[in-house]
Amino acid sequence: MKRALVSVSDKTNLVPFVKGLVENGFEIVSTGGTKKVLDDAGINTISIEDVTHFPEILDGRVKTLNPYVHGGLLARRELPEHMKTLEKLNITPIDLVCVNLYPFKETIEKPDVKLADAIENIDIGGPSMVRSAAKNYRDVTIVVDQNDYDQVLGELKENGTTTLETRSKLAAKAFRHTAAYDALISQYLTKENGLEDPEKLTLTWDLKETMRYGENSHQKAWLYQDALPKSFSILSAKQLHGKKLSYNNIKDADEALRCIREFDEPAVVAMKHMNPCGIGRGENLEQAWDRAYAADTVSIFGGVIALNRKVDLATAQKMHKIFLEIVIAPGFDDDAYEILAKKKNIRLLSLDFSKKDEPTKHEVVSVMGGMLMQEQDTLKEDYHDWKCVTDVQPTEEQLKTLMFAWKAVKHAKSNAIVLANDERTLGVGEGQPNRIDSLKIAVKHAGDDIDERTVMASDAFFPFGDCVEYAGKHGIKAVVQPGGSIRDQESIDMANKYGIAMVTTGVRHFRH
Repeated sequence: MKRALVSVSDKTNLVPFVKGLVENGFEIVSTGGTKKVLDDAGINTISIEDVTHFPEILDGRVKTLNPYVHGGLLARRELPEHMKTLEKLNITPIDLVCVNLYPFKETIEKPDVKLADAIENIDIGGPSMVRSAAKNYRDVTIVVDQNDYDQVLGELKENGTTTLETRSKLAAKAFRHTAAYDALISQYLTKENGLEDPEKLTLTWDLKETMRYGENSHQKAWLYQDALPKSFSILSAKQLHGKKLSYNNIKDADEALRCIREFDEPAVVAMKHMNPCGIGRGENLEQAWDRAYAADTVSIFGGVIALNRKVDLATAQKMHKIFLEIVIAPGFDDDAYEILAKKKNIRLLSLDFSKKDEPTKHEVVSVMGGMLMQEQDTLKEDYHDWKCVTDVQPTEEQLKTLMFAWKAVKHAKSNAIVLANDERTLGVGEGQPNRIDSLKIAVKHAGDDIDERTVMASDAFFPFGDCVEYAGKHGIKAVVQPGGSIRDQESIDMANKYGIAMVTTGVRHFRH
């Protein structure tokens, strides 16, 4: 008779699967809680102690780590000496293993988890059985995923055994399963020890979706989600309307969320090709929308919109007038949703914004042959800490406006320049090989809207005095920049010449 060893933490669909094994000629060896569930269901099982001739010890920490188990798993059936050894030692071969592991992930996701609880939910015997069975996949079927139950039973019913191709694929999945499990343990304990640069980096993600294509239609693409999902993420958003997000949609929406989380007051961010084309704030959402739209009425067409308040009817009516790819917000009033959903091609998503200030994780960027990892740029700043370096001192109102511009410039591609007033961005210049060209683009966008309230933010220092001179000639009255150039004095002198108040932050926000 064929033998199956069944020991699972997640018992979803367990009973019908094991009944199917019995119907296909398997005897069942089981452990602990799994055995109790099967016994209660009227399925005859063999206790693991009857196989190992040894009791469970150490509160269940040791029960399957035994030659009678692993010998039965690892013996190669085609080698006579292996089979003679099993016969001599009275070890029964095990033909199928169904195992899933202690809920380590679910344990560490609990907000109040203690280290001791996490440690106790590190499975040892389970991964050992999985790896033994997977290594010997030519003879042993390893099942770690309930989604494979039906296929395995189907092949057993049709052929009396699973195919070698299926066993090979299940073995690969089993090693992915244990690798991901160990990666989470590694991440958790590394974090517990406060180590930022381990000699080995172990990360794991779960496939969320196979995408239609990537950045371009000839590129294949896949969407993976962190195994420990972040609440404030485009991947955690609930899509209420529209077709699936594309690769580029997800990147733009991610950038829009990074930007909108900067603001606590009612705000709207319009993102286009990973750059903010308009950011507006106001006393209410409709006013913030009006200002974001006015910032760039051309580029916002086909843009991704992030709003940090529930969308009301008045705001929805205005958004409805133009083509937008995505609208993401904490929610939508029923009448607001109804009017926006009339457009077939718009995507409407809701997300819990109460989690926007949760601690962020590192971010990774691939390069050929490797990857870069860094902390996200979520530095909280206070304009009272800034240093005025010019003769003219900024007013309190100017400082508040400079802070608004400073938050905006963080999310434009370097070399980034943002012109803004206290309501909205007026012009954004970004992604140019030199800073003066970015400034010229920003000034051109702002046009006649530049007035006494207009300020300028630069994501990095000015290498020369030309940017400040150009700003002065176009009526800019206050500037915020990191400072730190060996030629800072040129920019300071130019600011003094034009009566500009300039503050330095000591921090740059370059975004490549």
